[in-house]
Amino acid sequence: MLLTLGAVITALAAGWYALFGLKPYTVTASDISQRYAYTLSQPVDVTLQPDDNNGYHFYYSSFDGARVNGYMRLPQTVSGASQPLPVLIGAHAMGRAHVRWWQDSYKQRPTRESTDKITAMALAKGYAVVTIDARNHGERKDPEHSIVDIINNLHWWGEREPYEQMLIDTVRDHRVLLDWLSSQPQFDATRIDIAGYSMGAQVSLLLAAVDTRIKRVAAVVPPHMSNRTAIVAPLSLLSGMADNPVLLLSANDDEYASEKENMQLFNALPNIDKLHYKFAGGHLLPAGYVQHFEQWL
Repeated sequence: MLLTLGAVITALAAGWYALFGLKPYTVTASDISQRYAYTLSQPVDVTLQPDDNNGYHFYYSSFDGARVNGYMRLPQTVSGASQPLPVLIGAHAMGRAHVRWWQDSYKQRPTRESTDKITAMALAKGYAVVTIDARNHGERKDPEHSIVDIINNLHWWGEREPYEQMLIDTVRDHRVLLDWLSSQPQFDATRIDIAGYSMGAQVSLLLAAVDTRIKRVAAVVPPHMSNRTAIVAPLSLLSGMADNPVLLLSANDDEYASEKENMQLFNALPNIDKLHYKFAGGHLLPAGYVQHFEQWL
């Protein structure tokens, strides 16, 4: 009886995988270029709404007409500055929002990833800091296509297109943002860096791989992506990062990327200007990890 039950379970598992399991695939340079390309019918029009903190809430229409919202703050030292400002783009984690780069808590829930501390450090060092909400996140949530549904359908039913498209379109939203940033005389177009946590780290690596306007990348606990979602796997796009110095921060017991997978990513990074800091624990790094940004910035 046990053998029969075991055989049934094995057969069911095999049948599920044959029908719904994600299958590996490969991407070419042409595939990458086409999927991450975008066109604009007119120059980016960013609407800025100033606040009392030397910052601006803003929004713009992306390549497909989608509204992108975000926030930007200039350093206090900007008054009377004669040189264009370096820019740090902050990319948030899955299930979070761009506000996590600005506040130590939101809706009575702490910003446990400590990205707000990176923002404060960057501003103190003279950076302008810019953040936007990813697709299906923050103010851009879609009740009919929630993150939980996208991830569940990816893993249970092999529906990878909604997940991959969310990441690709988020990267393209950032590319449209870069169009605007690089056209503004107050910003130094040769010094635009990006830092991201978790999904934000994945987005940061992908953006740098497809857009040469990103110079340096700080990737904090990027999830490992295999060739089952190859078009949004940083390992598939690393050839585009030959000119990008990278700071990688990882954990030795991360539930989304093993120690071996993190080493595989670091070793594959093509630029020799790279650093890798490892921490004990899981996907949520100890708050002290931000100290490594002091020198990086």
